[in-house]
Amino acid sequence: MNLNSRITELQRKHMSLGQAVESAQKFPASDYLWVAELKKKKLLLKEEILRLSEI
Repeated sequence: MNLNSRITELQRKHMSLGQAVESAQKFPASDYLWVAELKKKKLLLKEEILRLSEI
């Protein structure tokens, strides 16, 4: 997998996690620990995308 493909895949996953977080936050009964974990994964993906973009 080349660098651009990897970045594109990470961006897709980042967007998907963002949608999952938004969806979960619409329901007050959502498990806040699960939402926090999703946000953490999303942040890690963003950092990886930025790191790879600087290469």
